[in-house]
This record gives sequence, C-alpha cells and structure tokens, in this order.
Amino acid sequence: MTALRFGYGTNGLTDLRLTDALALLAGLGYDGVGLTLDHMHLDPLAPGLAGRTRRVAKRLADLGLGVTVETGARYVLDPRRKHGPTLLDPDPEDRARRVDLLLRAVRVAADLGAHAVHCFSGIVPAGVAPDTAWQRLADSLTPVLEAAATAGVPLAVEPEPGHLLATLADFHHLRRLLGDPPALGLTLDLGHCQCLEPLPPADCVRAAAPWLRHVQIEDMRRGVHDHLPFGEGEIDFPPLLAALAAAGYRGLTVVELPRHSHAGPHHAERSLPFLRRAAATGIQAPVPEGSTS
Repeated sequence: MTALRFGYGTNGLTDLRLTDALALLAGLGYDGVGLTLDHMHLDPLAPGLAGRTRRVAKRLADLGLGVTVETGARYVLDPRRKHGPTLLDPDPEDRARRVDLLLRAVRVAADLGAHAVHCFSGIVPAGVAPDTAWQRLADSLTPVLEAAATAGVPLAVEPEPGHLLATLADFHHLRRLLGDPPALGLTLDLGHCQCLEPLPPADCVRAAAPWLRHVQIEDMRRGVHDHLPFGEGEIDFPPLLAALAAAGYRGLTVVELPRHSHAGPHHAERSLPFLRRAAATGIQAPVPEGSTS
C-alpha cells in the first residue's frame, strides 16, 4: 500500500504571493503543490517564463515540495470568457491559443520536475455536434501529447461536470479515439466522482487506477458541482483514501478549493490534518475484497 502525498492548489491561495504560498504549505507539512499557471503566480504568458520557472523550481527544491502543473486558470487567456478559449471553440485560432498554453505548461512542468500536467476539454459550444467536438479535442491534444511524451511528463485530462469530457467513460472514449497514447493519463477529481459518477468514489478510484496521473480532492454532494471544505459534503473519506493508497498511486493528491481563496491559509491549515486522520483511519479498516494492498 502506497503512502499518500498531499498537496494544496494555488488556485485556492490567489491572495498570496507564490513565494508566500509555497512557504505556507511547506510550513504546514504538505508534500507538494498543485501550481495553476496564472497571472498572480507563475504567469505563462509574461516575458521571461523560463527564468521565472527556474526560480520557482529552486524554491520548490529548497522547501522539499513536489509539484503538478494545472491549467484551470479562469481568465488567463481571455479576460471576458471564463476558461476561454477552449480546445472545442469554432475558431481554429482560438483553439490554437489553448494549445499554446498547454504546450507552455508542458515545458514548465518539465523544468519544474512536475509529475503531471493537468488539462480539461471545455464546454461544447452551441450548435456544435458531439462528433465534431470530439474530433476537435483529439486534434487539439495531439501536438500536446507529442510534446508531453518528448518531455517525459504525462498529460492528465480531467473529467469536468458540464464539459464534453465529463465522466470516466468520456475519458476512455477519448483514449480510444486517440489510439491509447502512453502520454495520456487521467486527472481524477474525487469530488466529481461523488457529484456525478454512477460508481461510489472509492470504486471510481479502483476502476481508474491504471490511468491515474493526478488526483484532486475536496468534499462534495451528489448532483451539486460545488467544491466544499472537508466535512461539509457527503464523501466518506477513509475508504476513499484507502482505495487510493491500495491503487499504488504515487503522485500528489491536491486539495482543490478555488472558491475559498479568500480564506486560503485557514483552509490549508485545517485540510491537511483532516486528510491525514482520514488516511490513517482508512488504512486501519479492512481492505475491500478484490482490492490490492
């Protein structure tokens, strides 16, 4: 059974300078950080990206923090459209802007020694047929997957409620459409499993284990896509974390509370003890039949 490594997402610490956020997380005992490329932290579009990335890499190393690179910044590409443009947009130039961001993220991840690069599909634009949307997604991700394979950093696509790729079944559809490339992996948001997957979250982990490259965690309620602090939703965390440890997942499990940034230090401080207690309780519980240890 693998010991879990917990991180906290910088999209939940946007009121802090990046250097302060990293020091906070190291001081609280986190193993790493989910680093969202955004204007207030590591801006992927500003000049001098390579040099700024080197300084962040040194800071991470000095603090002993692992890292994954996330690309879910709300307005980093378009100040008027949340998460726009996407890989599904009708305008090829708009899709190319998102592809360029992901290629930059792969380079940053390689320079940081990150264990994965996270991305998402986007919402299907009005009037676009599903087959067309899936083909746009596959075509857009192809150069990113090639870059990821060259860099040795997996691209971890996240099923996101309301997006074209919303479920684990959708991830497998994309995987088959692309020919199952080795660089393609999965970001599993455990709250999303509670929100909309037909299987319980622990079963989702077991089903997704071969493709897991990045994990996000928060509390959530069934049918409501609202990232909640631990204890405010419906998830039973000890068996969920036990399933994750039994799956042999070795990356970071990153707390994802982007709408609680106004109290980010408070939530970072209380989240880690909660997760450690839940993980310890899960390890002590009987392992479900059919699981590996």
